Amino acid sequence: MNPVVGLDIAKGESQVQMFLDKKMPYKNSVKVNHTVEGLEELHAYLLDLERKTGMKPPIVLEATGHYHAPVVQFLEAREYIVIVVNPLVSYRAKSSNLRKTKTDAIDAYHLGELYYKEDLEPQKKRGIQILNLRHLTRQHENMTGIMVQTKLQFQAVLDQVFPEYKGVFGDLYAEISLRTLQSYPTSESVLDAGVEEIAQFIDRHCRARSFNWAQERAEVLIAAAERNPFQSTLYQSLLVSLKMYIDLLQAYRQQLSTLDCEIDQLAAQLEEYELIQSLPGVGEKIAATILSEIGEIDRFNHPKKLVAFAGLDPSVFESGRFKGTNNHITKRGSARLRHMLYTAVRCSIRDSRKKKTTEETIARNKRLRAFYDLKREEGKPYKVAIIACANKLLHWIYAILKTKTPFQETI
Repeated sequence: MNPVVGLDIAKGESQVQMFLDKKMPYKNSVKVNHTVEGLEELHAYLLDLERKTGMKPPIVLEATGHYHAPVVQFLEAREYIVIVVNPLVSYRAKSSNLRKTKTDAIDAYHLGELYYKEDLEPQKKRGIQILNLRHLTRQHENMTGIMVQTKLQFQAVLDQVFPEYKGVFGDLYAEISLRTLQSYPTSESVLDAGVEEIAQFIDRHCRARSFNWAQERAEVLIAAAERNPFQSTLYQSLLVSLKMYIDLLQAYRQQLSTLDCEIDQLAAQLEEYELIQSLPGVGEKIAATILSEIGEIDRFNHPKKLVAFAGLDPSVFESGRFKGTNNHITKRGSARLRHMLYTAVRCSIRDSRKKKTTEETIARNKRLRAFYDLKREEGKPYKVAIIACANKLLHWIYAILKTKTPFQETI
């Protein structure tokens, strides 16, 4: 016998279908909850199948974001082989049926059948450090996105209260800038306070700068208040919103700083973190995100599989004598990994921050820049050349992680 169990995972529950062998389902499909009692019930079903067949059955399920996490953790703790299937693969198998029916029971049945049709590989247990790093980098990305949206909303309110304030400090979102605006949000409050009071306030909250700089900023702020078209604020609600957004931006900055420290401390414990940073143009944040998204390099036995995981492999379309020439990348892999590689390439091929003594272009990564220039000379558009460089960069990362050897720039 060749038993298997198909699990259709949903939020908080799973549909279970057991098989003794190909086309030999065992008992009726049942539903279990993702609770201690529900998972123990699932274990009882698995033990029953194990007694019937004399073998420990593998479990096939779809990747579902985080919904399958408690089930996988429960099964791995009891040493079951877990096979996590890409939803695209399982969808293709389900679509082969002429009948247009979809229920949880049918989906669980199809997952069990898929085990006998496809050559599926068991999921390799992920390291705790890598998973922690992935959670932190993804949380950092989400928090950054929220902060960007808050900045846009903050600017929309500022434009209705004090639009001239934007040029007072070099960085509108610097801590001293937000604190000053929080204390003096309108032209009236600025002009009532005067230069000396504002200068002392800036000097007190920004010890890194001199008092002369603080007085200069205060004078610029007074001039901005005099130019401000809103000499008086009619809508108190705008001031409430402005202060609320400032509080949020300060809180987000603090949270991002905490995440940065956690990511740095965790990543520093991984040997691969330093290896990826040996690539010119790849900094700490990019290296941490790339490493967390790739995970253990042993999951990939060929660089093309890693390229496919990133969704950078070209799509192919042929039918009869027709061969598609305008083929895009598949984008079926990790979007975060793809985005980080795109960013890494742009950082790698641009000029280093050094004073130029000659007209020669000095890129951070000379080998990658030479490859980019070659693609551009071949007539490739900018984004096509960048994606080709991302593909090349990913091959280098694969070699670095496999051989545990830092990148060597020979040009």
